[in-house]
Formats: sequence, structure tokens, C-alpha cells
Amino acid sequence: MSESSAPEVVRVEALRVVYGSKIAIDDINISFKRSNITAIIGPSGCGKSTLLRSINRMNDLIPAASVSGRVYFNGVDIYSKDVDPVYIRSRIGMVFQRPNPFPFSIFDNVAFGLRVNGFKLTKDELYNKVKDALVKAALWDEVKDRLDNHAYSLSGGQQQRLCIARALAVDPEVLLLDEPTVSLDPISTARIESLLRSIKDEYTIIIVTHNMLQAARVSDYTAVMMPDDDMVGRIIEFGETRGIFTNPRDKRTEDYISGRIG
Repeated sequence: MSESSAPEVVRVEALRVVYGSKIAIDDINISFKRSNITAIIGPSGCGKSTLLRSINRMNDLIPAASVSGRVYFNGVDIYSKDVDPVYIRSRIGMVFQRPNPFPFSIFDNVAFGLRVNGFKLTKDELYNKVKDALVKAALWDEVKDRLDNHAYSLSGGQQQRLCIARALAVDPEVLLLDEPTVSLDPISTARIESLLRSIKDEYTIIIVTHNMLQAARVSDYTAVMMPDDDMVGRIIEFGETRGIFTNPRDKRTEDYISGRIG
């Protein structure tokens, strides 16, 4: 499937998020296609993570947060009153900056979402679901003989891949990643980047990153966010990654990529 013909899975329209009296992001309009990786880049404090959390209603968990505008997932506004945010988070999974495995075994970490979301599976079906997720997360060969070991026995990079496997186990359509390699060494970072490229045909992947080289390596599209004079985050440029990095239309993008700002 070509990038241009890929179906739109998520569309954001006129999104504004306010924390208390502070507008964090405003007038966000962007769409994300299946079988593509989109990177969201920009300086600290420009609202990248706020945008990401808006796509699966994680901002609902912040008491002071107020969201307006529209976020469509397969044509359905996820902020409609009749939409269950728990269901949305199972279809739009999220992986955070630092590995956050649960204090369970490796197996039970991956099986957690299947159990809490009410999947009716036999013991063999559950095992196969866990195995499939670990294979997709490029972790199976490293842990297949110690699935009962505690998740904390894994290295940092392995724990992050375990968190990716946990997100993939419930068969989401969208995978959100918020600086997933910021705390990892270069080898672990390379493994996760390779993992994302290997699974992108099956998912819509959106990754927030400060690492310009990472964005250039893994993404098909890139959105650039910047704060305006009032420190409100906005998207200033969006397009194919190759064009963003080689021929940016906005001078602020060029200045950020070259390190002159940010």
C-alpha cells in the first residue's frame, strides 16, 4: 500500500487543550494514516505529549485538563459522550517515556490487557496471544524460556519492548509512543526503531521524539510543533519526513532541525 493511498485512521480538528487557565495547545489540525509512522517533533514545552495524550483521551485523567475540538478515530469522534474511553485506549495503545512494566511476571504483563478487557480465551489461546505480542515486539527469543520471571529482571530496553508487547497484545489499530527511547542506550534504541519499522504495516504509529535523527530514520511523516508568543503549542509544518528535513517551508523548522533554536 502506498503512503498516499493509505486510509486515514485518526483525524484531529481544531483541537485545543487547556490546563486550568493555561492553553497548552490550540488549533491543531492533522491526520494520521494506516501503515505509516508519524513523528511529532519540537522543543520542550510545545505540547507534543499533550497532543499525543489527546488522541486516546489520556488527558481525561488530568483533573485540570479541558479538551475542545474533535478527534476522530475511524470516523467516530472519541470525545462523544457515548464513547467509552477505556475502549478507546484499548484500540489506541500508548507507550510512555520510561519503561513501566507492572510488578508481575513477563507473561502476566503481556496478558494483563487481555484479562482486564474481558477477552474470553482458553489457556492455549492466551499463551498464543502473549507469544504473538512478544514476537512482534522482538522480545520472544530473549524471554521464551523465562516467561514466569519477574518483569523487573529484564534490562531497560527489554522492559520497554515488554511494554510495547503489552500494548500490542490487545490488537490495537494505533500505537502512540511518547519519547520511548529517551532513557535507553544506543543499542536498545536501535532495536526499538527496528521494531517500529517491522510492524508499521499493521498499525498507525505516532511517535513523539526530541531526537531529530530518530525522526528522520523511522518516520514517513513529520509534524513540527512550536510555541507561539503566548507559549501556546501549535503545528507549524507537516509533511513527508524527507521534505521536512531537506526542504522545510517554515524557517522555524529549519532553525529547530539545525539546532539554532530549541
